[in-house]
Amino acid sequence: MTVHTTTEPILEVKDLTVEFETARKPLTAVDNVSWSLYPGQTLAILGESGSGKSVSTQAVAGILDMPPGRIVSGSASYRGQDLLQMPRKARRKIVGDRITMVFQDSLSALNPVQSVGAQIAESYRVHRGLGRREARERAIEMLAKVRIPAPHQRVHDYPHQFSGGMRQRVMLAMALALDPDVLIADEPTTALDVTVQAQILELLAELQSQTTMAVVLITHDLRVVEDVADHVVVMYAGRVVEQGRRDQVLTHPAHPYTEGLLKSMPSAELKGSQLATIAGTPPSLTSIPSGCAFRTRCAYAFEECSVIKPELIKIGSGSPDTAAAGRSAACLLDLDQRVSGLGTGAREVSAAHV
Repeated sequence: MTVHTTTEPILEVKDLTVEFETARKPLTAVDNVSWSLYPGQTLAILGESGSGKSVSTQAVAGILDMPPGRIVSGSASYRGQDLLQMPRKARRKIVGDRITMVFQDSLSALNPVQSVGAQIAESYRVHRGLGRREARERAIEMLAKVRIPAPHQRVHDYPHQFSGGMRQRVMLAMALALDPDVLIADEPTTALDVTVQAQILELLAELQSQTTMAVVLITHDLRVVEDVADHVVVMYAGRVVEQGRRDQVLTHPAHPYTEGLLKSMPSAELKGSQLATIAGTPPSLTSIPSGCAFRTRCAYAFEECSVIKPELIKIGSGSPDTAAAGRSAACLLDLDQRVSGLGTGAREVSAAHV
């Protein structure tokens, strides 16, 4: 896809912090998170369950349950307009039209008592003011666009009459119907088998290549990142621990957590060998360690890691066109030395994606 790196970000999140109220004390689910998304770019937010990746985008889109959730600070600017400061009515004119979403559980996201055609057509009627007949024709066109066979017949079918993969195609048709600027895809292929996953990701990339639409892809799967991402944001325990171009992060990880993820990923080179694992488990929001949240699982941890909470530090230097542009990691170790010296977690990356 074509990434217009010289333009202004179409969506920019700055210093976002989100808490959840509990009977004992507020729990920080998203801690000072920042990232930028450019037209045509696919930004992958990578992390395990509980890392804050989904909560952060729910806050941006205005679908976070509040209470118990609460946006403590930060901004989320779409074309210079802060979504977090907008009245709900004004935000709805953007989210659902210019910014759309695809969710992991398509069966729950779709209305079970309404045909898929009616659900797609509703977007055209509500946001574009089309009549019933024209909206239905547009819905058929979208079903065909996402490669659902016999769209003229299937437009009348209900969600339960589709397979999991076909329901995800319906979700894509709904999300892309209004030609959005930004698509937020939250684990869109997790519940699907590997073959169907590949088909959905290929379809998404093809549809994106026909426009300047930017994609935020939330995932726990490094294979998905490797296949489709341009830029990667790695999250752990609510914080961004590393971000950079996909080829940089996958070939020269700067944070020990990213390195651990890469080492635990199956590959042809490791056939017959035992996969490495990251010791321990991710911390609960109720018991995040002091200092660096990853220190209790980190092979490189030293005394200061228990005291100092590392901030994101830029790695390298140069103009926006250089390989180092936008690269940063949150670690107390010498980051430039780590990037040049780490090879154990590196992976070969197809030149077609670089």
